[in-house]
Amino acid sequence: MRRTSTTLAAVLAALLAFTLLAPSAHAGSADVEYVSVPGHDDVEIKAKVITPTNHEGPHPLLVMPSAWATNNLVYVGAAKKLAYESGYQVISYTTRGFWDSGGEIEVAGPKDVADASKVIDWGLENTDADPERIGMAAISYGAGISLLTAAEDDRVKAVGAMSGWSDLISSLYPNETISSQAIELLITTARITGRGGEALQEIESEYRKGNMDPALDHSPERSPGTKIDQLNDNGPAVMLAHAWNDGIFPPSGLIDFHSQLTGPKRLMLAPGEHATPEAFGALGLPNETWEALTRWLDHHLKGVDNGVDTEDPVQVKPNNGGGDWTTYPDWESVTESTSTLHLSEPERTWEQWLSTGGLEEEPQTGWDYSVRAGIGTTANSGTLIVSGALQQFADIPTGVALPLVDRYRAGVWTGDPHPDGVRVSGTPKAHVEVTPTSEDQSLYFYLYATNSHGIGSLITHKPYTLRDAAPGEPVTVDVDLEPVVWDVPAGHRLALVVDTQDFRYSSESDFGEKVKFGSPEEAPATLTVPTA
Repeated sequence: MRRTSTTLAAVLAALLAFTLLAPSAHAGSADVEYVSVPGHDDVEIKAKVITPTNHEGPHPLLVMPSAWATNNLVYVGAAKKLAYESGYQVISYTTRGFWDSGGEIEVAGPKDVADASKVIDWGLENTDADPERIGMAAISYGAGISLLTAAEDDRVKAVGAMSGWSDLISSLYPNETISSQAIELLITTARITGRGGEALQEIESEYRKGNMDPALDHSPERSPGTKIDQLNDNGPAVMLAHAWNDGIFPPSGLIDFHSQLTGPKRLMLAPGEHATPEAFGALGLPNETWEALTRWLDHHLKGVDNGVDTEDPVQVKPNNGGGDWTTYPDWESVTESTSTLHLSEPERTWEQWLSTGGLEEEPQTGWDYSVRAGIGTTANSGTLIVSGALQQFADIPTGVALPLVDRYRAGVWTGDPHPDGVRVSGTPKAHVEVTPTSEDQSLYFYLYATNSHGIGSLITHKPYTLRDAAPGEPVTVDVDLEPVVWDVPAGHRLALVVDTQDFRYSSESDFGEKVKFGSPEEAPATLTVPTA
């Protein structure tokens, strides 16, 4: 775990150095002033105020809270571009507890929301900002704070939330499995760049003991998904931009959140990891996400007739192969059809010397298959930040060699080749009966596309942990894997792998335990594949 923390801290340090030292675009296009803004409880919030010099006021006001572990410099390049090209009055500020701002890290708590409203107050009092045209836009931590603020402060008319979250519990504790790499990254970088508040200290202290209860208790008020009614009442125009491979805030929660919004909305999903699709745009460099955000803000804050209101609200780009954007009227339309494949008993055959099950068209019941728990296999979800970035920038996916997956420690099922290829488009689902040998056991579900030799790519995955189960008693497990759009090449086949360890997560499966998979007649084991 210490090595993981050190590696992740080094990655963040490199990203911070790049952000802080890289030259921003439009360096002379707007006035930039460093100010102190009185936040909630008079805590000093340090901000960069970017004022357009080539547009007459009053100006639409854009407030940008910093991302986790970054400061008010993170958006200056984009802010100058927005000021120069579109005439926005921008305030980019360091969220409380980090870097040069006062106070302690509140983990997007009520004080952070109150700070955002105070920054808006200050902007209206001290700049030529238009009180009727106020927006917020930010990445990651700032994205969550922006959504939470829009739920509380009806002055916010438009939001651009990039790589944010809707539900902290489902993000950091998916299916009751601790997302340890993500949590370690957040805790480590907070220690390096800020001062943890009471909530964060309690969460970390108990997390180190294996107790997630404080994190679960603090999450609801910090999750925009719990404020959906307030957001819909206030009616801000909400644009959500996210990466398929986001390992801190997986996309599934944002998809559900988007579906519940009733006001103007947009959802963009593209290849990448946490914050990587929009990182260069924050510097003011050309970037699809920021270009879309500018059009969104221009329409909803400035009234520009740029066609945003006539475009489909769901826009996706496949996670592999460099395909183009495809648009849909809603998330459900991303999936044109589904196929239900039935898991058969893993066994050796004359053509398959490893115990492997099939993905069949007809139900396959009455079998069970036991594996040893507590030790991982070569099937895995990759490394946080690194794997998703490789997928985005080099089209290098997290790979697998099915012949090297230990069949004593994993269940493996493969389907027939797709002669013309197929697009997996939507949320794959797995259904299987599981019999644990202990009360708590973790499982990891991986969906791969493999060639005739069993070499292939991870399409999507999801962890699942049984809690307080009765040892020896079968449990029905239904798992929604993370949503994805993935083009399976011609001749490749789908493969489902389930094992009990993954370095990205903490596992409750211990060495010496076993887990048995089964397919009873009343509920056959299945894999449901969405396609387009």
